[in-house]
Amino acid sequence: MARYDYKCPSCGSTFEVEHPMSAHPKVNCPKCGHEAERVFETSGIVFKGSGFYNTDQKGK
Repeated sequence: MARYDYKCPSCGSTFEVEHPMSAHPKVNCPKCGHEAERVFETSGIVFKGSGFYNTDQKGK
C-alpha cells in the first residue's frame, strides 16, 4: 500500500489516503465531500559520500 496526498479544489483541504499503486480511486474530501485531486510532488534525494558517481569507481 502506498500513501498519496490529495487536495480538495473546493475547500483547499489537503489530506493523505492509502491505497494500492494499481488502484486509481475517486477520493472525496473528508471535510466537504467534494471530489479531491491527487497532488504530485517531487521527492528530494541527496547522494552524499563516495560511490555514487562514475568517477568514484575508476581505478588509478
